[in-house]
Amino acid sequence: MKFKDLREFVAFLESKGDLRRIATPVSCELEISEIADRVVKRGGPALLFENVTGYDIPVLINMYGTEQRMAWALGVDHLDDVVERIQDLLQLAHGPPEGLVNKLRTLGQLVHMGSFQPKTVRRAPCQELVLHGEDVDLSKLPILKCWPLDGGRYITLPLVITRDPDTGVQNYGTYRLQVYDANTTGMHWQTHKVGTHHYRLSQEQGLSRLDVAVALGGDPATIWTGSAPLPPDMDEMTVAGFLREDGVDLVKAKTLDLMVPAQAEIVLEGYVVPGEERSEGPFGDHTGYYSMEDEFPVFHVTCITRRRNPIYPTTIVGRPPMEDYFMGKVTERIFLPVIRAILPEVVDINMPAEGVFHNLVLVSIRKEFPGHARKVMHGLWGLGLMSLAKTIIVVDHFVNVQNVSEVAWRVANNIDPAQDILMTSGPLDDLDHATPTPKYGSKVGIDATQKGPSEGRQREWPPDIVMSPEIKELVDRKWTDYGIG
Repeated sequence: MKFKDLREFVAFLESKGDLRRIATPVSCELEISEIADRVVKRGGPALLFENVTGYDIPVLINMYGTEQRMAWALGVDHLDDVVERIQDLLQLAHGPPEGLVNKLRTLGQLVHMGSFQPKTVRRAPCQELVLHGEDVDLSKLPILKCWPLDGGRYITLPLVITRDPDTGVQNYGTYRLQVYDANTTGMHWQTHKVGTHHYRLSQEQGLSRLDVAVALGGDPATIWTGSAPLPPDMDEMTVAGFLREDGVDLVKAKTLDLMVPAQAEIVLEGYVVPGEERSEGPFGDHTGYYSMEDEFPVFHVTCITRRRNPIYPTTIVGRPPMEDYFMGKVTERIFLPVIRAILPEVVDINMPAEGVFHNLVLVSIRKEFPGHARKVMHGLWGLGLMSLAKTIIVVDHFVNVQNVSEVAWRVANNIDPAQDILMTSGPLDDLDHATPTPKYGSKVGIDATQKGPSEGRQREWPPDIVMSPEIKELVDRKWTDYGIG
């Protein structure tokens, strides 16, 4: 399945009975957030608020808030379908296989990949209306205030588009924007993000401005790619095209030399001035705590383009699980084949909601030698944004890391704290409030695998308690006879 734009996805969800239209008047200050928080935590539907007090633009929220909706957003019925496609792609990357038939099959797949590339169009729905000067007014958009202590209203589901001053390559990232007034916002570029890298380069090169476009809406796969921790040299729009199995339409921004998604609902065009920063925050963040005030760049909005009747897409974050958990879970599943290509001993990975992505990583491995668990810990800490992981727990291959209760049982029983806990230091997420110094601090690795003589253990490791297969089969066969129910 493919979705051209946001409204096609809305129609699809409605046909599945997985979207509710809400005609009751609601406020975009806290009320929508409270409704959405309740709905997402009980696995409820996407919500389209059609009567937001003071605005004529409907608000869409919770469109990614279940595993099923997230799969549909990426054009499949099951996320495993995407994982299989990525595994096939990685096999191609190792070179064409031997044999004429296999080489022809590989060639066909590589040719098909050409259709994933973005396509440039001259006219676009996102530019049906073009607003300049006094018509540029962010207060006309139903931007949410999410939580009581928030410093203001925040744009929370944008694609922020910048261009690398050195290479000219564009990046698409999801960074929140606090609205200051009619035409300025904060730009929450965290330390380890690609947008921040572009901003630092613009400062180092003494540029007077860095052009920025912010796209709101588009097809659901394209919106999601902004949140994916892709390598800096990997084009988000090509990834979106791969997921959609169709290239993303891009159009040149009206006032900037940037390409923006043609099917977006609204596009903000403007710039940041290197060195100009302003206090941003507080903001109720995905950790479940507020991230407090800090200095961030200022985004000046000079032009707004939009559809004639746009939908405003948004999300809220807070104490997990929230909608962003399901967005992050897709990242975990999709990048598992990539991790396995580098660390083939990895069986599975789980980044549970309680760990808010970067605080807890559960890993099962096929252990082959002493210190293997530590090798995997260090390997993961060396992989891109996995470097921010604060806690990594390694268990044996037969442990189901998707079952957090089972992992807790294994950890509590299997570790000798003096031997099996590794303390180290390194970079941490900007939002980590526990470390005494921002962005840097301690990490822990826990080896909860079975140990043997090669790792200094002289005692015999006890076997798991498991009933014999014959008795299990016998009881299965007689179960109804017992009358237990």
